[in-house]
Amino acid sequence: MIERSPFFDALTYAVMIIGLILVVIPFWVVIVAASQSLQEVSRVPISLLPSDQLWANLSEAWARADLGPKMLNSFIVAIGVTIGKITLAAMSAFAIVFFNFKARMICFWLIFITLMLPLEVRIVPTYAIAANALLPFQVILDTFGISWLVQAVSGIQVSLNWNLLNSYTGLILPLVATATGTFLYRQFFMTIPDELAEASKMDGASAMEFFRDVLIPLSRTNMLALATIMFVGSWNQYLWPLLITTDRANFGTVVMQLKALIPAQNGTPDWNVTMAGALIIMLPPLLVVAFMQRWFVRGLISRDK
Repeated sequence: MIERSPFFDALTYAVMIIGLILVVIPFWVVIVAASQSLQEVSRVPISLLPSDQLWANLSEAWARADLGPKMLNSFIVAIGVTIGKITLAAMSAFAIVFFNFKARMICFWLIFITLMLPLEVRIVPTYAIAANALLPFQVILDTFGISWLVQAVSGIQVSLNWNLLNSYTGLILPLVATATGTFLYRQFFMTIPDELAEASKMDGASAMEFFRDVLIPLSRTNMLALATIMFVGSWNQYLWPLLITTDRANFGTVVMQLKALIPAQNGTPDWNVTMAGALIIMLPPLLVVAFMQRWFVRGLISRDK
């Protein structure tokens, strides 16, 4: 039973409005500062009314920080990470839920506990693997004496090396594994009736056909929600691109490039240009969220029908 109370309705709306104001104020300050001139943005206190210099500041930030190539790099990394995470998460959850093997729960918990080891915690071993992706195989060969045996027999020294630094592969691959995506897909796949899998078997569909033709269309809404989260997180990634790229002219991301717009200690405090650059950088994630939300709502409506 739903109880209607004017007091709690008013309290709920008040809390929502306060939360909306707290969220919108920082964005409004960025927009206002990006639209002001140097003299206006340097005033204390700063005016909260927009001015007429927005386009000039956007053009200055775009040219000074060379945001065009960096924006392309960020799009490549964010889209690659998003597609990789969704694909890997969906297939791993599919194997855990619909394949009856003895170690499936062990595999799930081994994946799940990696939530306690985000990239920032394992940054040193991850960088070591990126510097040489074949290092684990080299260690195995050295440990079991296979490298020594090959060198003794043929005189060839086994030295496996695959450097991922300064490459899109290195920027994308270490970020692809996601326990969050596997967990979300597993929870959804567990709600799928067993009769669907049995009916697919009776129709002669293989496991991958059932995954492609049944599970993927049903999980479209979950996929869009997960893609939104993953895209925004990958776009805002700063630490990993900063460590793995030394050739920042070719492989730098747009979030890293924002540092080029921060005024120097003894330079001109043109924070209006900096805020304009921040506005450009935050625009693609906002557009992706708005676009995905439209499809997310449409997916919910079509699923309810």
